[in-house]
Amino acid sequence: MTELDVLVVGGVGVDITVRVPQLPLPARETIRVPPIQQYVGHTGNGVALGCHHLGLRTHFADVIGDDPEGELVRARYAGTGLSFEYRFHPSGTRRSVNLVDPQGARVSLYDGRHPPGLTVDPELYRGALGRTRHVHVSLIDWARHALAEAAGQGLSTSTDLHNWDGRDEYRQDFAYGADLVFLSAGAIGDRIEEVCESILARGRARAVTVMAGGAGSYLKLPDRPLRHIPATAVPAAEVVDTNGAGDSYVAGFLYARLSGLDWDSCARAGSLAGAHAVRSAGTHTSFITAPELNRELGRPDN
Repeated sequence: MTELDVLVVGGVGVDITVRVPQLPLPARETIRVPPIQQYVGHTGNGVALGCHHLGLRTHFADVIGDDPEGELVRARYAGTGLSFEYRFHPSGTRRSVNLVDPQGARVSLYDGRHPPGLTVDPELYRGALGRTRHVHVSLIDWARHALAEAAGQGLSTSTDLHNWDGRDEYRQDFAYGADLVFLSAGAIGDRIEEVCESILARGRARAVTVMAGGAGSYLKLPDRPLRHIPATAVPAAEVVDTNGAGDSYVAGFLYARLSGLDWDSCARAGSLAGAHAVRSAGTHTSFITAPELNRELGRPDN
């Protein structure tokens, strides 16, 4: 009997969110903005908290700094009850500045700060590998080793390639090493099916999901046509902030898959979770719950 449903490896940081009047910004020396907010964020955080709020037994492992941002991370998880194991690194905790316009669109300025080639003691995540049903790995350089170990143990795995163009070598280990691959549509344009087929042919993936925001998402399974999954309708006036919507999509998808639902239902669950996220300001501040998601899916809450 496993003790965990999901292990998330890598991907926490602190976001500073600045709500700006427009994007791109006008060329002015000073622009007045509403109060600037700070949140615990980044992709692994969003997936871990999303799974946790859905009732999945979730454990998160990452490297942070012994700094105020790292303390903010630890306090956040202590407050929500999310199991978190970490190691300190002198380079500090990752951070971003997110510029968000009135329509909820954003530009993210990412400060990864950890040095290239950073090595991590595998004991950070190795103990949890033997206790979990599923491993989700963020695009952190050292986390590729956790993905390889999880695959070697025959565990179910996933990753989010974000805005991958289908070619960049850095993300290939992740693209071809996970059972379930998520990515965004932005960098591949009209090559969605081509990139999905390449991932399926060259790697271990059983399914590839491409998230396209308000245009919905696309699901590609081996030897089946590309399927378009319509977005969950959200009135424009209710879209507050798109930060973290993709991470919530991933969490909703994983919840449905670990509940034994079919692939189309998983994509619909992801869409519902993402739609919930865009209605709240800031990064990862509100997550759909299992009763809410099951009700939308038309299934009993277990």
